[in-house]
Parts: sequence; structure tokens; C-alpha cells
Amino acid sequence: MDTLFFTLLIGIGATVVMDVWAILRMQLFGIPPTNWAMVGRWIAYIPKGTFIHDAIASSGAMRFELAIGWVAHYVIGISYAAILVIIYGSPWVHSPTVWPALMVGIATVLAPFLILQPGMGAGIAASRTPKPNLVRVHSIINHSVFGLGLYLSGWVLNLAYAL
Repeated sequence: MDTLFFTLLIGIGATVVMDVWAILRMQLFGIPPTNWAMVGRWIAYIPKGTFIHDAIASSGAMRFELAIGWVAHYVIGISYAAILVIIYGSPWVHSPTVWPALMVGIATVLAPFLILQPGMGAGIAASRTPKPNLVRVHSIINHSVFGLGLYLSGWVLNLAYAL
């Protein structure tokens, strides 16, 4: 199967794994999932020249913000899968191993720490939140789950392709 198509499916699969994890976290621990509408709101303000908000929730709602947030979530997941494939090549796609996927997954936590959270008013690595260390730990866990999702998606795709 084509490496590009596999990369697309791996990114989607890993993002689904992350979303399933968010549902489990909510049901088991009462931890609310990411509000993708707020991410969409932040993105929707960028073309208007606003990159940093005091608190994204207090910024005015934007049209289609929830849809923008969800689409961005999946596009970013696919992009992270592409980074994995760029770094480790098509051999990883056809014979996935856990450590490269986990390392890329954990490294992706830099994006929310350095771009998304500051832009949405939470500060670098959630420094302006009431419990920054807790937010950081949850971010690292979520991105680790995403990394495992990269591996699992690659493994499942290869298994399915072999059948």
C-alpha cells in the first residue's frame, strides 16, 4: 500500500485513539476533554491578526469554531504522523515499532506548550492556569497516548493489509 495513504490512515487512527482516551478519562476520572471549539476559535482569529488572547473563552465566538477545531485536530494528527514517516521513513510504516512512535508523540507536546496554550491565554506550558503542573502532566499523557496510537494504527494497518 502507498506510504502516503498509510501515513494519512496512521494519523487519523492515532487521533481516534487520543479521542477514545479522552472519553475514557472523562468517564473514569471526570477529566473533561479538550474543548475543540476553543481551539477552533483561536484558529479562526488568526486570519484577523489576533494570535494571542488573554483568555480564549472570553474572546467572542467565531462562526464554525467547533468544526474548525475538530478539523484542525485531525489535520494536526495527520501532520504528526507525516513527521514520524519523514524521520523514520517508509520502512517504519511497513514495520512499525513502538519507540519511534512514542518519541514523536511525546515530542509533539511542544506544540501546545509553546504555541497553543500561550496563544489561548494559558501561558507557556500552561503557566497561567490554576494548576499548571497538572495541565502539563495531562498534556504529556495525552501526547504519549497519541504516540502509542501512531504505533497501534501502523500495526493494525499492516495486519489488515497482510490479510
